[in-house]
Amino acid sequence: MKKVTILVPEMAVPAAVVDPRYMFTAVNDFFKSSGHRPFFDVKTVGLAREVELNDGLVSIHTDFLLKDVDKADLIIIPAISGDIDAAISRNAAFYPWIVEQYRKGAEVASLCIGAFLLASTGLLDGKSCSTHWLFANEFRARFPEVQLADDRVITHQKGLYSSGGASTYWNLLLYLVEKYTTREMAIIASKFFLLDIEKNSQLPFSVFKGQKDHGDTLMLAVQDYIEKNYANRLTVDAIADKFGVGRRTFERRFKKVTANTVVEYIQRVKIEAAKKQLETGRKTVSEVMYDVGYTDPKAFRDIFKRIAGLSPVDYSNRYN
Repeated sequence: MKKVTILVPEMAVPAAVVDPRYMFTAVNDFFKSSGHRPFFDVKTVGLAREVELNDGLVSIHTDFLLKDVDKADLIIIPAISGDIDAAISRNAAFYPWIVEQYRKGAEVASLCIGAFLLASTGLLDGKSCSTHWLFANEFRARFPEVQLADDRVITHQKGLYSSGGASTYWNLLLYLVEKYTTREMAIIASKFFLLDIEKNSQLPFSVFKGQKDHGDTLMLAVQDYIEKNYANRLTVDAIADKFGVGRRTFERRFKKVTANTVVEYIQRVKIEAAKKQLETGRKTVSEVMYDVGYTDPKAFRDIFKRIAGLSPVDYSNRYN
């Protein structure tokens, strides 16, 4: 049996502890109903026997204390909530144990912003990872050595897994079920839990807000200018001239603080404006395209799909 160890860190999201247990025990039930032995040995593990979450509204009684667990095959790190600095600090005792188990051959999966805890172990340095799109800028600033794939629902590299935002961790759980058992079992689980087994991008759900907590007042002014004038024809040279900065210095400085090139930022602002119009208005895709400053339908469609994960028509059909 595969030993699945679900950590119960302080400040964990209760559902992100309970749901993995539900998934793996349900799969065990599917195996038993077909005349086979259970496949997973599922246990919760914490730094204390009882962990209070959601300001004491929920208490989880762990099966084992961390110090008493010698071996794990798969470690699940749930999503966390509240102040991220506090969550990272209060759960530091988990990190050496996670690293030790990984070196012994265990695989490790983080759910949503549980990626902040996994990244705190150092195991993700030089590797890819996903997390909730809303926390992408904060994650990049805190863990520059990690290659954040914030558009992905699932990442997997060298036995380390991560999921995107919120409920997408169910897709990672399905992915793990398929990896450890069979495609057939994953399909059964997807039908039981009413999950889309092929969901692979969180782009259609993301909202671009830019990176504005960097403290560079000149670049903040540039960002504000772009966001107020996105419908006009904006070029890198014209913006650099307007703010009195050489182009090369401007591009390097802007990319450093926003994690986007100037052109990428302009495109993202335009597409975010287009998304809002498609969600709430009655304009055609062509009218929206012109409103946000595009004149080439193919270019608009290609850029929109790359950033939003759907074509303009599909996005409008989904959200309007």
